[in-house]
Amino acid sequence: MTAERVLVPTPAAYRWRWPALIALLLGEAMNLLDATIVQVAAPKIHADLGGSVSDVQWFTTAYTLPFAVLLIAGGRLGDMVGRKRMFVIGVTGFMLASIACAVVPTVGLLIAFRVVQGATAAVIIPQTIGLIKTMFSGPEMSKALGSIGPVMGLAAVCGPVLGGVLTHADLFGSSWRAAFLVNVPVSLVVLAIAPRLLENRAPKRPTLDVTGTLLAMAGIGLVVHPLIGADLTALSGWSWTSIAAGLCLMAVFAVHQRGVVSAGRSPLVEPTLFAHRGFPAALVTSTLFFAVTNGLTMVVVLQLQLGLGADVLKAGLTLAPWSVGLAVASWVAGAHLVKRYEHRMMPLGLAVLLVGALAAIAVYRTADPHAYPTPLLFALAVVGLGVGLFTPAFFTIALKPLRPQEIGSAAGLLNAVQQLGATLGVALLGSVYLGGAGGGPSAALGAVQIAFWVAGALVVVCLVTSRVMTGKGAGEGMDDGQK
Repeated sequence: MTAERVLVPTPAAYRWRWPALIALLLGEAMNLLDATIVQVAAPKIHADLGGSVSDVQWFTTAYTLPFAVLLIAGGRLGDMVGRKRMFVIGVTGFMLASIACAVVPTVGLLIAFRVVQGATAAVIIPQTIGLIKTMFSGPEMSKALGSIGPVMGLAAVCGPVLGGVLTHADLFGSSWRAAFLVNVPVSLVVLAIAPRLLENRAPKRPTLDVTGTLLAMAGIGLVVHPLIGADLTALSGWSWTSIAAGLCLMAVFAVHQRGVVSAGRSPLVEPTLFAHRGFPAALVTSTLFFAVTNGLTMVVVLQLQLGLGADVLKAGLTLAPWSVGLAVASWVAGAHLVKRYEHRMMPLGLAVLLVGALAAIAVYRTADPHAYPTPLLFALAVVGLGVGLFTPAFFTIALKPLRPQEIGSAAGLLNAVQQLGATLGVALLGSVYLGGAGGGPSAALGAVQIAFWVAGALVVVCLVTSRVMTGKGAGEGMDDGQK
């Protein structure tokens, strides 16, 4: 199949390019908000629908897990049948799944439709870069692409705040259901503008690696499932068997990808990316970093609502200093610091994040088990500053040594491990907290400290892996013509 031709003026002259960009950014923001928007509403959902306490974690992981493992397959579908077409299909499916989440009567159905939401989000996100490149050129393209990062970062951290505000507002008696219904008007706006997008697909039609996708889904699912709601100090033999089986499937997946390349077909993961010594370290760093950030937001919210009995509004607004710190630091780093101090920004951001985490531990250690810990707001602001300093430098360094034809695949893989990290963080840190918080307010304070200590240890590992990213030889593995 040949590439679809679009008879329009040069991309820079396309009159609808800026409204179309707004639609694309709204679609991205909506998807990333939903990765975190239920974290504050989750205890309210649990109280309303019942079920086990571990379901609180599944409200998030049921979304982020399919989001992670289907992102690259979603990008392949855009290459095959058209990115505009898949974007519209994804937004429509996401809107319908959101409506279903808002009206479900049981926990099981909510988790099932969260899976559908995550799958449709994985169809939407990968189309954005290709569609932008179709409509923009020159400096305007750089400006349009540069808008994606800040939108993604703010959407991800503003989710819990928005979820708390919407749930507390209880519009028309909707309570937590408003956290899903908010997607409907946003989706309708996106779909109204979507006809102005220009169609785009790969010049050479790739194949869809269905077997690789199923292996990745099964492997990751078998690793993550035993961690949800488990006592991590006493995992059962069945849990360890599941984790071991998942790791074996991931090894089979790696072998399968090599076989796909040897057969001349399109792999799910482009093997040439791993010729760059720093890129595997970037994947590990991304997984750990987003495990920390998403896991900690979950733990803070659970401590406030389950440990202190705070309402959803207070729990959501408690994360506002984190969001503000991230927004300010991300803007300053992206606009000024990364260009001048590129390789120093990642360790600086992680160090500031670690200081904020240690400050939060100190706050919890001296807090009254029955009183709201006001100093926590300052500690979370420091955490946000660290996240904002780290993120722009990380993506710049991770993508810098790659060839132009590898950027799209690499960006998709980094997005995928970001969502995988979010899944693992909620599973790991959420289980650490829930496993020790059942003995009352004092026990909950102890449990949240342990969760922050675990997060701090992961940040230290991040410091090591980020050093590998920027160390000598990190950009090697290419011949001179590839650099």
